[in-house]
Amino acid sequence: MHLLVIGASRGIGRAVVREALKRGHRVRAFARSAREMKPEPGLEPWTGDALRPADVAAALDGVDAVVHALGVPKGLGFVTRPVTLFSASTRILVQEMQVAGVRRLLAVTGFGAGNSRPALGRLLDLPFTAIMGRAYADKDRQERIIEESGLDWTIARPGFLTDSPTRGRYKVLLEPKDWRSGIVSRADVAHFLVGAAETGAYSHQAPVLIK
Repeated sequence: MHLLVIGASRGIGRAVVREALKRGHRVRAFARSAREMKPEPGLEPWTGDALRPADVAAALDGVDAVVHALGVPKGLGFVTRPVTLFSASTRILVQEMQVAGVRRLLAVTGFGAGNSRPALGRLLDLPFTAIMGRAYADKDRQERIIEESGLDWTIARPGFLTDSPTRGRYKVLLEPKDWRSGIVSRADVAHFLVGAAETGAYSHQAPVLIK
């Protein structure tokens, strides 16, 4: 499989790159700092800006599936200032995928995005809104864009993220009645995303992922 990973230089995106390479796939690693990535067999560092349509269009050439894994910007600006990165980059990606004829999109939002918000419960909702409210308002917009895209999409909503190694024993919670808070490693989220890209599983679904 030839996989494009947007946001490949850190966080879940970097974990997806590692997981996909480990499984023998070719990976086009899209990031503004891609030139700093160390050469590896199967790795194609691709310098680009996810908010520039021309960069995204060029990166889509010849790929089978796309993982959108942009994370919250560094620093605390996302707490006090409006956030538009997730929805704006996703809108561009969806438009360019439609033009290029690339159908498979896997995206990371988070537990608390979209219709999983009520499952946070009252105890978590207040601090969550205070710290992550602006970012998750944009993740809500991002999910709507994906769901209305007409693409073959999967949205992963991980719980609180850790840097533990992958164990492959995480829970994939599909039903709203089962959604709950928990932790999950970035490596396990990557394991889920690459597996879903390989098999086509979880099409048009947005599961919560926890340990």
